[in-house]
Amino acid sequence: MERLPKIGLPILFAGIILIILIAKSTITIDSGEAGVLYQTFGGGVVVDEPPLGEGFHFVAPWNKVYVYEVRQQSLDERMQVLSSNGLEIEVDASVWFQPDYEDLGALHKEKGEAYIQRVLQPAVRSAARAVVGRYNPEQLYASKREAIQKEIFEETQLLLKDQYVQINEVLVRDVSLPSTIKEAIERKLRQEQESLEYEYRLTKAEQEAERQRIDAEGKARANQILAASLTDKVLEEKGIQATLELARSPNAKVVVIGGENGMPLILGNN
Repeated sequence: MERLPKIGLPILFAGIILIILIAKSTITIDSGEAGVLYQTFGGGVVVDEPPLGEGFHFVAPWNKVYVYEVRQQSLDERMQVLSSNGLEIEVDASVWFQPDYEDLGALHKEKGEAYIQRVLQPAVRSAARAVVGRYNPEQLYASKREAIQKEIFEETQLLLKDQYVQINEVLVRDVSLPSTIKEAIERKLRQEQESLEYEYRLTKAEQEAERQRIDAEGKARANQILAASLTDKVLEEKGIQATLELARSPNAKVVVIGGENGMPLILGNN
């Protein structure tokens, strides 16, 4: 019995060491993450094998695992850039990105865990400066928001080629101009709108005047044709026809034949 404490202490100590080794030799990678294995005695970062996926893994206790989020992430950037005429423009944008899964080892080895600050942010800012510098403030304010968004996305993709980072989308939330420039642009747009409205009304008035002129010319021409066709004989025939129609009427009338210009006269009715 006296020997049990002497034997039990080493066993207890060995058990504790074993538990520590097991704890140090396992890692659980959560959903949306992946692990990069660093082999202390085997050449450092493993770049020629896929990263460790989600789940439970055994790793030698002298090795390390660096965990990265590999699902889509968002980076919000508010940047001060210059327009084509040198005015300062504030661009508020969001970038959707994720690291290249298969190249996660290379990303860790070459860029490190701070790859967002070292690679992604400088690329987005450089692309924004290059793109906004192609436009003047009026274009940025009025109609070029979608074009700027697309061009920043394409420019960022070019800058991040072979950098192990995938860009999914760039969203430009706001383009802010200096207040004086914004007011001047809005004033100019209002004046242009008023000018267009005046031109429209003027055009409508000219069209209406032209319509009335054509209508008047048509009526005048019709009257000329009618006047030329109404000879004395025609008028007499029309008068005779009218007299016959009156004679058939049930109302009592006095009709004098041979009135002025030979036309019948209607003296009255009852």
